[in-house]
Amino acid sequence: MKGIRIRPEQDGLRTTLFELEAEIMEAVWERGWADFSVSDVHQLLEKRREIAYTTVMTTVSRLFDKGLLTRHKDGRRFIYQPAMSNGEFIEAMTREVMESLPPVGREAAVALLVERVAEADEGELDFLEEMIRRKRRGDG
Repeated sequence: MKGIRIRPEQDGLRTTLFELEAEIMEAVWERGWADFSVSDVHQLLEKRREIAYTTVMTTVSRLFDKGLLTRHKDGRRFIYQPAMSNGEFIEAMTREVMESLPPVGREAAVALLVERVAEADEGELDFLEEMIRRKRRGDG
């Protein structure tokens, strides 16, 4: 993922992606598209509103440039694939944000996490406990 920016006033994917980028990625992930063309995306979006093919093409190309999509040539057109799942995107975004923080910011983030853990239910605590066990064993 390249060039992340955070817009805290937005929700979901829109905190890091522009509106149309987020809409396209949501559509790709929700439909489970493994291979798709700009035309596929344009047809889907045009059912919702009027939108120029070139706008969709530019946005899909930007998603490729950001590393969210991969592509290969198929005749005269490109066929795209998601480079990561929605969960992998969220993990990469979180990792990039954490790594971009100065040391004092990381400490604050960890403090907030600990505060959140204090409010966690049993399922969340079990999940965290398993993650700590794996980390200690070296399983990642």
